[in-house]
Amino acid sequence: MISVLIVDDEYLIRSLIRNSVRWEAYGMEVVGEAGDGESALSFIRTFQPQIALVDINMPILNGLELAQKVREGNYKTHIIFLTGYRDFEYAKQAIQMNVSEYILKPINAAELAGVLEKLHAQLDAERAERRNAEQLRRRYEESLPVLREMFYARLLDGQIRADLIQERAG
Repeated sequence: MISVLIVDDEYLIRSLIRNSVRWEAYGMEVVGEAGDGESALSFIRTFQPQIALVDINMPILNGLELAQKVREGNYKTHIIFLTGYRDFEYAKQAIQMNVSEYILKPINAAELAGVLEKLHAQLDAERAERRNAEQLRRRYEESLPVLREMFYARLLDGQIRADLIQERAG
């Protein structure tokens, strides 16, 4: 299951988001909630949820500051901004922080569902990419002794030119 953190300073908004989405239908589960950016950052550091639905305007640490700290900490949490502000400056800053999505309040259930489906597909692709990279790394490590043996055999047989020995040895 993909883990989701809901971050909004208004309890009713958090509750609405948590209860209006059939999370399991998207292969997701809400693993936590936070009422401010500082609490959210602490949660992200500890539990590293894959997705955080974040309000921009919050006390202590606003959504933009939270997103910046998540990026600086190199956490893999994908941020989806939820905001009532239509100000282009917020959207521009969100783009600069590589935020996954930017949804305007009031939240449209169909729009949120589309975003969740898109993000689920993106997370699946990232997971597959990591799995493929790990397989390639493992296969390379497994074949390294064979490659060394082939190099030494070709070297002893004189099949490698003298000027290429150093390069091939690397």
